[in-house]
Amino acid sequence: MQQTLNCGSVSTRLQRIAELAKGHPERTFFAISHVIDIEFLKEAYRRTRKDGAPGVDEQTAEQYAAGLESNLLSLLNRFKDGSYFAPPVKRVYIPKGGGKGLRPIGIPTFEDKILQRAVAMVLEAIYEQDFLDCSYGFRPKRSAHQALQALWQNLMAINGGWVVEVDVRDFYGSLSHSHLRSFLDRRVKDGVIRRAIDKWLKAGVMEQGSVMHPETGTPQGGVISPVLSNVYLHEVLDAWFERQVRPMLTGRGVLIRYADDYVAVFEQERDAKRVMEVLPKRFGKYGLTLHSDKTRMLRFERPSLYQDDAEGGGPGSFDFLGFTHFWRRTRKGRWAVGRKTASSRLTRAISKIHACCRFGRHDPVAAQRQTLNLKLRGHYNYYGIIGNGDALQRFFFEVCKAWRFWLNRRGARSPMSWERFKLLLGHYHLLGPRVVHGLGHSGANP
Repeated sequence: MQQTLNCGSVSTRLQRIAELAKGHPERTFFAISHVIDIEFLKEAYRRTRKDGAPGVDEQTAEQYAAGLESNLLSLLNRFKDGSYFAPPVKRVYIPKGGGKGLRPIGIPTFEDKILQRAVAMVLEAIYEQDFLDCSYGFRPKRSAHQALQALWQNLMAINGGWVVEVDVRDFYGSLSHSHLRSFLDRRVKDGVIRRAIDKWLKAGVMEQGSVMHPETGTPQGGVISPVLSNVYLHEVLDAWFERQVRPMLTGRGVLIRYADDYVAVFEQERDAKRVMEVLPKRFGKYGLTLHSDKTRMLRFERPSLYQDDAEGGGPGSFDFLGFTHFWRRTRKGRWAVGRKTASSRLTRAISKIHACCRFGRHDPVAAQRQTLNLKLRGHYNYYGIIGNGDALQRFFFEVCKAWRFWLNRRGARSPMSWERFKLLLGHYHLLGPRVVHGLGHSGANP
């Protein structure tokens, strides 16, 4: 088998691993690291972002590329003979949205990212055959919009039902290493790969010159972290819900998960209550704690034909993946699940636009317009779904307002009126609101 896996391109090897994993769901891979050779590392290098900040060694992607062949060969040898040293992750802080303090992020070294990418490619080939359809985050050919579409379809099919929102307190920092190792043992026992994973788990975090070694959690900012967290939540939540919870339900029930963000929808209130009661015990068994104030159960049943509009929020609404989900009337007078940009996300996006306009206010107007259009396009690419036109229009207006405000802080003698600003927009056109994703047609009637 080793000779079979070693021949062919990287994609051929990964496909062969996937076929073996799919054909033998109970198989444990004891010898799989041999597929990672110099060509494999070159592909991992190609897939690694080159524009990130340097880690603790201060080496940039450009510097690493100057001696790429020898660097990768050295990395391969150290990985295989066990002498590879996993450097600590550099911790920096960035502002949170809405001026709510600072958020810590981790920056691995560039070489560490390459090796993590290579191991993640192997793990993905195996675990993509095990992961269930309910999970969408950090998986090939799966996206947040697919998760939103699946949620919309199930809400409409169940007529809303009861929704259980789950929020785990500091999941990425609380993940138990011992439980993760036991989960990995079921599929991957290759000594070289497991030794590298253990080193990343123990590498620690460097902050202000000192290194801390947390006993729980995944590598901050590491390429390997999404795969490991998906393995963890697959066992703790996805497989448990599918194999143990769903067979015991009296009505329909579905779980939708994107990374560590997930909701469950139930047709019957009794089912939602039973799951709500057992969730803290289930997560506690694996060292995880639920946010008591953010984990809740709410009634989300379709309103009657004679009920007043519920649009705009209230008890019958919830947030998921940046959207507020609520019941709204279609043009034909029917009830359908509507989605609009969550107020917290909209506020955060507007704050970022103000910061962008502030720091770039002395740049040429054409350059400012180009930057703002990139921001607008990115916003529309995510939030541009059917039924979200009002929120898109408001964001566009706020962008215009912010741009005019900071243009007036360039030191001009007289402030720019809205009339003059509209003339400027005629020359420096900004991208208007646009629907990009036709997710869940608001007029659908299941």
